[in-house]
Amino acid sequence: MFFVLSKILAYLIMPVVFICGRLISSLLVKRPTLKKKLFITGLSLLLFCTNDFIANEVALRWEVPISLYSAMDKNYEWAILLTGVTKHEDGRHDRVFFNRGADRVTHTVQLYKLGKVKKILVSGGSGRLSAPDQKEADEVAEALILMGVPPEVIVKETKSRNTHESAIEVKKILEGKAIPADCLLVTSAYHMRRSAACFAKINWGMDCFSVDFLSHKRKYSPDILFIPKVEALVTWQVLIREWIGMISYKLAGYA
Repeated sequence: MFFVLSKILAYLIMPVVFICGRLISSLLVKRPTLKKKLFITGLSLLLFCTNDFIANEVALRWEVPISLYSAMDKNYEWAILLTGVTKHEDGRHDRVFFNRGADRVTHTVQLYKLGKVKKILVSGGSGRLSAPDQKEADEVAEALILMGVPPEVIVKETKSRNTHESAIEVKKILEGKAIPADCLLVTSAYHMRRSAACFAKINWGMDCFSVDFLSHKRKYSPDILFIPKVEALVTWQVLIREWIGMISYKLAGYA
């Protein structure tokens, strides 16, 4: 039930839903004062959420900072790669299709080839309501092999549907074989706080390696400060969904 409700809530709290709701309502209501308030509110939200400077400042403060390869002072036995990066909307299945989170995979490959990690545990079953039988860890493992990672160093965890379940299943696999200090958690920078909290909750806290950043270097150019950008709206949607996820996990005792 928690899994289904979290998916529904994730769509309902999207900024674009609030913005469209107010703008559409402004066309439907008949009271002039209410019509004006709804339109101004919707337009104001649109301008705020598409401001790249504001969205970037918030993302910079939320995301866990990057770890430079040159600054890593130890090597790890395991990279714990969290999935949530493939897509199936086109209906074709003769290859792996990635969304914007592909950095999780490519940077893990780089960690392995640089000798920073010896093995890779790919964690993730199906987080989709529409395709429960398609296991994302299988797809990501296939991509890792295509990128030159030997199959014998890859372990797949295909039972989990969310970050909380990933933490539990990863611990089941590694307990007795490794310790948290041997592991490096790899996931998107905006998702790292919730992920790390889930693993810490079950006493498997480990070092973090953030990838797939929403934020960029702070800039003060006119296009960043004043020109509306759809990318900023996307940043808000990802961040708000993550905040709701963190709150939900805290309330459920998962993080």
